[in-house]
Amino acid sequence: MEPDRGGVPETGVHELPAELPGELTVLDVREQHEWDAGHVPDALHVPLGDLAARQTEVAAAVGDGRVLVVCAVGARSARATAFLISTGLDAVNLAGGMRDWEAAGRPLAR
Repeated sequence: MEPDRGGVPETGVHELPAELPGELTVLDVREQHEWDAGHVPDALHVPLGDLAARQTEVAAAVGDGRVLVVCAVGARSARATAFLISTGLDAVNLAGGMRDWEAAGRPLAR
């Protein structure tokens, strides 16, 4: 995991274990139509535009764990990661987003 995109910590899909650890919450910040097309199984869906208003909900879901933030390619999720870090959460951006997740053959839920 390396800082990138203005110092926001990020990781690539190939750096993640095949089975994501239970203390890791996946947060998808894409729009509804993108979510409906396929998402990480068991992810929490909060579109980026709703994140500030739903931050308490996200914090409750994450608890003391870490949150992996995803979007289509990693730009929106980088902004969301920076915001979540500013609220005190342990957050990391998924570089390459769902594009790389799918290309790596990772599971999708619909």
